[in-house]
Amino acid sequence: MSTEPVPAAPSLPDSFYRELADGSFESTSATAGPWSPKTQHAGPPSALVGRALERHGARAGSRIARVTVELLRPVPVADLRVEVRTVRAGGRVELLEGELTADGEPVLLARAWRMVASPAGTPALRHGPAAPPKPGPQVPQTMTGAHLDGYVSAMEWRFEHGRSFDSLGPGTVWARQRIPLVAGEQDTPLRRALTLADSSWAVAFELDHREGLVINTDVTLALHRDPVGEWLCLRSETAASPAGSGLATGLMYDESGDCGRVLQTLLVTERR
Repeated sequence: MSTEPVPAAPSLPDSFYRELADGSFESTSATAGPWSPKTQHAGPPSALVGRALERHGARAGSRIARVTVELLRPVPVADLRVEVRTVRAGGRVELLEGELTADGEPVLLARAWRMVASPAGTPALRHGPAAPPKPGPQVPQTMTGAHLDGYVSAMEWRFEHGRSFDSLGPGTVWARQRIPLVAGEQDTPLRRALTLADSSWAVAFELDHREGLVINTDVTLALHRDPVGEWLCLRSETAASPAGSGLATGLMYDESGDCGRVLQTLLVTERR
């Protein structure tokens, strides 16, 4: 764990969630996304479902290689419940499904492939460009017109020199959590990666999300190895076409190099 000091930020809760006695989770104000203090950024709830997926029938020597999260509706900053089931059980691969509900209503679905880890002799292949060096400490990031006293402040962001959330993409950022996902627990590599993954298209803002409506309907995280350490890097870009939709793609790195990919489908339409 890094001992590098974290720059000062607004006062934060002790975690994104607190587990309640009945097995549900209290959402703290740190989960609030940039669009409203009443709805969550999709990163923390994705990670909360990821936590349940990796704990469900966990077996030594197996790992979750891919998670796809379907965002059914905005996740409220409220008490949440998570349920997981096995869709396909096998000796080498398993398909798991998770559901997040608020007040009994489904707000998020997820599917994950868990598989046996590759053998030690597997080639260490790298296909993406090297990650840029992690910048030094920066002042807390802002985003024009955004609610900042939630998720945006609960993460430490370090953009390339002169860049920010208000810069047009493609973009690159290093980030780490200032607080754990669940109070009293140490985060796993999968949880840290899922907490950040939904930010990929925001790092790559290239469509006008203020005048028009641009929002992702899903997020897929595929990890060819588990990331190491608290710092992760996203290098992201956006594609879009008339009479089509948007597609945000991101390369994910840790301080040792490439570890996975992020894919998000973007709804691009007019505001009503």
